[in-house]
Amino acid sequence: MIEGLRNAIRLPDIRNKILFTLLIVLIYQFAAHVPVVGVDRDAMRSLIENQGGLFGVLNLLSGGALANFSVIANGVYPYITASIILQVLTPVIPQLEALSKEPGGKEKMETYTYYLAVPFAILQAISQIQIFSTLNNGQQIIPGFGSDILLTITVIVTMTAGTMLAVWLGNQITEQGIGNGLSIIIFSGIIARAPSNLIRLLTGSTQPLFQLVLFVVITLVGIVGVVLVQEGVRRIPVQYGKRVRGRRQYGGASTHIPLKVNSVGMIPLIFAQSIITFPALLAGLFPDGPVRQSITATFGQQQGGFYWATFFLLVFGFTYIYSDIMVGNQDLADNLQRNGGFIPGIRPGRNTQVYISRVVRRITFVGALFLGIVAVAPGVVDFINRLLFPTEFVSGSAGNAAQVLSGSGMIIVVGVVIDTLRQLEAQLVMRNYDRFMR
Repeated sequence: MIEGLRNAIRLPDIRNKILFTLLIVLIYQFAAHVPVVGVDRDAMRSLIENQGGLFGVLNLLSGGALANFSVIANGVYPYITASIILQVLTPVIPQLEALSKEPGGKEKMETYTYYLAVPFAILQAISQIQIFSTLNNGQQIIPGFGSDILLTITVIVTMTAGTMLAVWLGNQITEQGIGNGLSIIIFSGIIARAPSNLIRLLTGSTQPLFQLVLFVVITLVGIVGVVLVQEGVRRIPVQYGKRVRGRRQYGGASTHIPLKVNSVGMIPLIFAQSIITFPALLAGLFPDGPVRQSITATFGQQQGGFYWATFFLLVFGFTYIYSDIMVGNQDLADNLQRNGGFIPGIRPGRNTQVYISRVVRRITFVGALFLGIVAVAPGVVDFINRLLFPTEFVSGSAGNAAQVLSGSGMIIVVGVVIDTLRQLEAQLVMRNYDRFMR
């Protein structure tokens, strides 16, 4: 791998792509430290010190932009959410399905995704401000937001523009750099905040050695698990019929369809995280009392068995739903039949589609179970801390080793590294170098 990196750096065009990617990442990190106008720094500092849970996860995935409540505090998640929703609606709405199959339909769907990302960015900006003010015992992080019309409009427009800027930076990496731009943007944010989160974990605990060992174990097990599940495939054999044209014979080859154990990546985690924040947002509409405090403590601070059980079920369910949608959109059975291919022992057409769906649902169980376990890993670590260090946990100084990278963060980091290395390998292979990954 080291020799492959050296070969990549020696080539001027690949070296320029790597440098361009690093430049865009640097620009994103600079923007992550430009705060929105009107932010109360003391309120944000109090929120950071007293709250973990949802705030910690969102802050990690935004690369610290949320801790500063910068202009890109929303990150690229409004765009990702819009993309997911359009993918879910495409097989449901005939007009969208027909549009996606037309020449140039992909570009039109991309344009619709941009349009849909704008209202989602506005909604996320308002929701974050309201939720964090509720979690901070009613102390507003932006004083005057909601009552001062000019300030409210300025904050919303700024944060929405920041989201679209982050998406544009990601697209520049995709077009002129190395790797998937949006994934690289999220990856850079996670890596940028991980060292400070680890230092906070070690300095804030009375058992730093135990927390360090626990962090190392979680990281190693997580990396191995992510690689095994993300790279695991079920190969379905495919046979192509023989065709004779003149004196030549075509077809007759044998190949396979690789069905991944986890074909949806971390999308179910993002979707489940978005859904499970709604109770904390709606709690702000209720008068102050035990019901509101209970909902805020459970869903806003990510505490309690009920929260983690709900989160696990959401992730598990969304994995199945999105896997079915992904397989349905690929039209594997129709493509095989159109090209003269068939699965041995299975009739072409509908029977092939039913067989593929059945296999996908079986192997998705492993992927869904893995994502669910990854999602509730912070809850398991909290439970361990409560058992081993009850006094420290009650005092509020106990850290969470699983939140240094977080479950979704681990999947992103490993997935982005593998995808980027593969793209570098493809660039090197085209130039007659040895394989980059062995």
